[in-house]
Amino acid sequence: MQRRHFAQIETLEVRLANEALQLRKEAQGTPHGIERERLMRRARQAETGSHVSKWLSSPGLRPPK
Repeated sequence: MQRRHFAQIETLEVRLANEALQLRKEAQGTPHGIERERLMRRARQAETGSHVSKWLSSPGLRPPK
């Protein structure tokens, strides 16, 4: 069996940021409770992943001055 390969149109950072926005919108329509907290946690994780990926792919990591 061969694995399928998909060409990604958007960068990882953009996909994670879009997922975070979608999760936050979904959480707004959910009543307070465990499910809403789970959605908010996933949104924060996606945002953090987006920032880390952007930072790691930056042209040069400079040491602090």
